Amino acid sequence: MTGRTPPRLGRRAFLGLAAGAGALAAAGQSAAQAAPVATKAKIVIIGAGAGGTSLANRLVRRLEGAQITLIDPRRAHLYQPGLSLVAAGLKPAGYVVSDTAAWLPSGVTLIAERAAAIDPEAKSVITGTGTRYPYDLLVVEPGLVLDHDAIEGFSLDMVGENGIGALYAGPDYAAKTWRAASKFTEEGGIGLFTRPATEMKCAGAPLKHTFLIEDIASRGGAAGRYEIAYACPQAALFSVPIVAEKVRMLFAGRNIASHFGHRLTAVDAGAKRATFAVRGRDPLTGEDTASTVDMPYDYLHVIPPQRAPEVIRQSGLSWSDRWTDQGWVECDMHTLRHLRYPEIWALGDVAGVPKGKTAASVKWQVPVVEDQIVSTLAGETPRETYNGYTSCPMITRVGRAMLVEFDYNNDLVPSFPGIVPPLEELWISWLMKEVALKATYNAMLRGKA
Repeated sequence: MTGRTPPRLGRRAFLGLAAGAGALAAAGQSAAQAAPVATKAKIVIIGAGAGGTSLANRLVRRLEGAQITLIDPRRAHLYQPGLSLVAAGLKPAGYVVSDTAAWLPSGVTLIAERAAAIDPEAKSVITGTGTRYPYDLLVVEPGLVLDHDAIEGFSLDMVGENGIGALYAGPDYAAKTWRAASKFTEEGGIGLFTRPATEMKCAGAPLKHTFLIEDIASRGGAAGRYEIAYACPQAALFSVPIVAEKVRMLFAGRNIASHFGHRLTAVDAGAKRATFAVRGRDPLTGEDTASTVDMPYDYLHVIPPQRAPEVIRQSGLSWSDRWTDQGWVECDMHTLRHLRYPEIWALGDVAGVPKGKTAASVKWQVPVVEDQIVSTLAGETPRETYNGYTSCPMITRVGRAMLVEFDYNNDLVPSFPGIVPPLEELWISWLMKEVALKATYNAMLRGKA
C-alpha cells in the first residue's frame, strides 16, 4: 500500500470514534423524540440529493398532517464523496449509486420531474410538464451544474481517452477517469491536475485526486518516470491557511509543482495540450498582469466551472451583488433562510454561503433548516444556526488521510480532538473516509445523523 505498516487503531481511538458516533446518533434521535407539530402546510423540496432526502425524512417525523412534496427527475442517488475513490480504481462505479425512491419514507410524495420554474411571488414551482405545485414553504436543494462547455475543445465523450479524466461528472465518468489515470500510473509522463475559479463542491477533491494518482504512480510502472503539476486560479492550495501550508509542504516533499493564477480555458486533446488564462502581478510595477500559457500533458484531470442550475438563476432567488456569474441562492449564512423571501430556504451546493458545498456541511445544515421550518409552523423562535462547518477527509496516499474540519472563520474544529490530529496523515482518517463515511452518510439520508 504505502510501504509502511499502518498504525493500530488503539483502544483510546476506538472509544473516541464510538463516542463521536454516539453523539451523532443522539443528535438525530433528539429531534425524532420531540412531539410532532400538527399542520396542513404544503412544503415543497426541490432536489432529492443528500440535503433534500435527509430533510424530507426528518420533517415526516416532526410534522403531522403536512403535505411534503419532493421534486427531482433523477432515479439514481449518487454518493458523491465516493467518486474520488472510483476515479483512483479503489471502488467500482456501482459503489456510489442507489435508488432515490428507496431512501424516502411514506408520507413524502416524489415527483419524478424537472423543476422548470420557481415563482416566489405566487409561491409555486412549475415542473417540465407544466404542472404547478403551490407551496407554503419551499426548500431549494437542486445541486449544481458542471459547466463543461466553458472549456473550449472539451466534451465529456473525451473522458477516458487520450489521457483525459473528469471524475465530477458521475460514476461512469469517474470509472473512465481511472482508465486514463491508470495508464499514466503505468507509463508515466506529465500529469496535469486542475480546479476551477468558481465555487465548487468539495474543494479538496482536486487535491485528493492529485495525491492519489501520484501515490499510485510512485509504486507502479511509472515510478521515477513521471512529473505532476497542479494548476489552479487561486493564490493558495486551500482556503484555510494552515491547511494550505500543510498541503504545500506535502506537495514539495513529493515534487508536485504548483501553478497559481492558472485557469483552464481550452483543451487540445489531439496535441495533448491545455491552455490556461494566467493572472499574476508584475514584480516591478505591482500591476496585475494577464496572459495565456499552454501546458503539455500525458494525463489531464478536468474540473469545470460550477454554477447554480438555470431554474435558480432565472427565479430571482440568486444574489445580485456577489457570485453573479454563478447564481447561488441569496440566504442568511447562519439560518440558510432567503433574505427576501422568508418562506424559502437553501440547502447544500446551491446555498450562497461562504462555505458548505460538501456532504459533511449538509449534515449540519439540514437540522438548521428543519428547526427553522418546524419552529415557524409551531409559531416559535428557531434556535439552531449553522456555523459554516465543513469537513474534508483529505486523502494523501492510499491508506492515509487528514481529517480536516473547519468553519466560516477558517478555524479548525476537529470532531475528535486529542484522538485524530487534523493535520497528520493517518490510517484512522483514511478508514473514516474509505469505510465509516458512507455509513454515516446513509444514516444522514434516513434523517438519523
